[in-house]
Amino acid sequence: MQTVILPEDRLAPAIEALKAGEVVAFPTETVYGLGANAQDPQACRKIFEAKGRPVDNPLIVHVLDENQLRELVPGPLPECAKRLVHAFWPGPLTLVLEADKRVSEVVRGGLPTVAVRAPSHPVARALIDGLKAPIAAPSANRSGRPSPTRATDVLTDLQGRVPYIIDGGDSMVGLESTIVDCAVDPPVLLRPGFIGRDRLEKVLGQPVLLAGPETTHRAPGMKYRHYAPQAPVIWLNMRDDQRIGQELDHLRQEFSTLALLAPLRWEAYPAQAFRPIGQDVNTVAHGLFTGFRELDDMHPGAIVVIWPKDTAGVGLAVANRLGKAASRQVEE
Repeated sequence: MQTVILPEDRLAPAIEALKAGEVVAFPTETVYGLGANAQDPQACRKIFEAKGRPVDNPLIVHVLDENQLRELVPGPLPECAKRLVHAFWPGPLTLVLEADKRVSEVVRGGLPTVAVRAPSHPVARALIDGLKAPIAAPSANRSGRPSPTRATDVLTDLQGRVPYIIDGGDSMVGLESTIVDCAVDPPVLLRPGFIGRDRLEKVLGQPVLLAGPETTHRAPGMKYRHYAPQAPVIWLNMRDDQRIGQELDHLRQEFSTLALLAPLRWEAYPAQAFRPIGQDVNTVAHGLFTGFRELDDMHPGAIVVIWPKDTAGVGLAVANRLGKAASRQVEE
């Protein structure tokens, strides 16, 4: 299969491909997605095939609005869902709800629930509108790899596996959506994202629990290792520069070469490659996956990330992604 990159102002071929039961990679405000008609189980199976994704890992269904959401769930929406939809849709928030029997098991990953969000990116919305149906879409990468934030990332992973990639520039957020389970009470934060726990609790007026080891795997990213480049990732969750320097020296003895994703003050450290991680947590979130991919292209012995854990706001999402990508975490 030849993969064609389309500009964002030429969506007709992609819409026709979706109508014909094909998959298409497209930009969203979070990361690039690999989508198929959510009402076509055979088309959705192609997503799993293209990504090498386990079939019990559910897909997120992308809709335009609350009206399309209501077609995917039985009965009235829980109050939790209503409040979050009105506060954050369209945007980087996914809700897990009891699924209507019409939602395919392929999309649900065999679960009784469905994950749904309304993207704000104009290309994603135009595709849904053009298809006249919701689009099921996980991130457009090979399963387990860092999520793509650029069309070139998608091409690297999926060239020859998908007919079209729509180039909409860099993703605005750079991390996957926040996922909240509204099928339980109190609601549970299954995957942290750009919309932080504090903002969710303010809208809901009640605590939002954090998913733990015993939490049912009802959302993408919970059951399998994710976000990892090919080189092992070592996360230095530390603030003391002297301790960090000592740990880097030890790692230089362990690995043939090191690539650093770190604050700018570490640029002069003798590593094979360096990429600044950013000065604030929003910048870190936006560039994390891009940094993984760019450093991984240099084939280092290990990628070392220097960033102290912060659980406030989007910091919880950064810590979550680093924790899943890292083969080792070193703390003070």
